[in-house]
Amino acid sequence: MDPYLTEWLNLALRFAHVITGIAWIGASFYFVWLDNHLQKPPQWKDDKGIVGDLWAIHGGGFYEVAKYKHGPEQLPEILHWFKWEAYSTWLTGILLLSLMFYVGADIYLIDPSIAPLSQGVAIAIGVGVIAGGWVVYDLLCRTALAGNGVLLGLILMVLITALSYYLSLTFSARGAFMHVGAVIGTIMAGNVFFTIMPSQRALVDCVKQGKQADPTWGAKAKLRSTHNTYLTLPLIFIMISNHYPMIFNHQYNWAVLMVVFVITALIRQYFVARHKGNQKIAVPIAAIVLTIALAVVIAPKVKPGSDTDQIIVPATVKNIINQRCTTCHSKTNSDVVFRRAQAGVILDTLDDMVRMAPRIKARAIDAKDMPLLNKTKITEAERAYLAQWIAQGAKIK
Repeated sequence: MDPYLTEWLNLALRFAHVITGIAWIGASFYFVWLDNHLQKPPQWKDDKGIVGDLWAIHGGGFYEVAKYKHGPEQLPEILHWFKWEAYSTWLTGILLLSLMFYVGADIYLIDPSIAPLSQGVAIAIGVGVIAGGWVVYDLLCRTALAGNGVLLGLILMVLITALSYYLSLTFSARGAFMHVGAVIGTIMAGNVFFTIMPSQRALVDCVKQGKQADPTWGAKAKLRSTHNTYLTLPLIFIMISNHYPMIFNHQYNWAVLMVVFVITALIRQYFVARHKGNQKIAVPIAAIVLTIALAVVIAPKVKPGSDTDQIIVPATVKNIINQRCTTCHSKTNSDVVFRRAQAGVILDTLDDMVRMAPRIKARAIDAKDMPLLNKTKITEAERAYLAQWIAQGAKIK
């Protein structure tokens, strides 16, 4: 596929994915907040079957919201459903994943230094992992474990950890992270399509027929909605993680991701508890401490005995960068895929290299994320030489 066309498709799908994701997450967070803020209604509302109500002001007007225990005596002519936000987010996400990591498997998904996969095998593994993740999750939620949230959560955490570890030994670092995210997104969308929506349709049918709804439908939908609200923040993190190789390109990136899962769960738990009037300060403090600890543990380590007095020749630095970096970071890129300087980073002259020295250190030396999948075969000795040049002040002469 023509790289220019690919870039436009990537942009369009990414923009659509962000827009639909905002709509889905916003609606999801709002209804969790709403459910946790409902108050005991006055008697006349209770007599109508209303179990909770809420008053709010927004945009210059007052809003009154009421929640029925089973349903109103008569359905309104217009009943708003919230489903297309979820479906659209999943569809745009899968299309974006396919474009980047399947059509562009050789560029983004397959890292020969990790596993020398063919494009077909890599795609089959990716699709199998996404579909299999949903099947395993759904089966577990249909067992007696559904009644024990803590135990089910621990089992799911063990499984997602094992999956992350397996993917880190199979795909590129980016590809592994994105497929964990795809599994989570598929679980969330699957919850809406296979459980939440059927439960709501059953509730509507009961109201139409004047029957009392089976409470198990609501319980199933509530369980899956709860799972979705706790999966949202890890998914958002994975979506933005591609910009931060210190995370996804770490030697133990799978473990780092699991720590992030815990941190985001603590954050979400704090806000859910806060909605209910329970503001335990220990939860956000734990999240902050864990985040700081993670940053310290994964910080780049200075190798003992490094020779900071090594004589560095700027011309040699320029030759290394010209050979290994400027194929994708030049005013006249020579790479057949990346026709323009990536991220606007241009490294044609020594002055350019000095200006971008912090970026070179962060991406090519500390995170070793660049060159992408080491497609230009930079050596460790060359990385070390660039590191010494930067440590000595990134001098031109």
